[in-house]
Amino acid sequence: MAMTRKGLKAMGLTDEQIDSIIEMHTETVDGLKEKLKAAEGKANKLDDVQKELDGLKANSGDDWKSKYEKEHSDFESYKKGVTEKETKAAKEKAVRAYFEGQNITGNNLDIAMRGCRDEIGAIELDGDKIKDTAALDALVNGTFAGLVVTKTVQGARTANPPANNGGSKLTRADIYAKDEHGRYKLSASERQKALAENPELMKG
Repeated sequence: MAMTRKGLKAMGLTDEQIDSIIEMHTETVDGLKEKLKAAEGKANKLDDVQKELDGLKANSGDDWKSKYEKEHSDFESYKKGVTEKETKAAKEKAVRAYFEGQNITGNNLDIAMRGCRDEIGAIELDGDKIKDTAALDALVNGTFAGLVVTKTVQGARTANPPANNGGSKLTRADIYAKDEHGRYKLSASERQKALAENPELMKG
């Protein structure tokens, strides 16, 4: 029930008492109104703060997730790149050693390495050795056959005999003697010199 002066008068209160009661009641009501207003303001602020926090949390979560995924992806790409470079270097080293073993060396080796990039990429290694050299064998026996340097093993040449300066004379057999491979032991110029020094051997 609302508090009115008429109602208080009916209760037999004096005007002074009524004024006092109304004043007290007004202060109480006003105070409650201020508190209610303040509480409502705080509630509104809390709602705004909560909304802001929820927004920050959502955005922060997305940002961190996106940042993590990007950094993780970048790291995996870097790691993959390093592994591929190391694998490529190991394969090239093994193929280079293989070609050298097939007598492909020097500039020819550089040409061969540039000409078999697909084969290098396809080979598999067992440690530092090539598991299957079939593709490389085919190149050496086919396309790269002209790059193979043929090494010939020559027998040791007999030392030049000492000049005939009064010692034992060379015979015709000595001058035209051959080694076990059927080659003259003396060069053409050496044979001519020996014959010039022993003109009697040119007769008959």
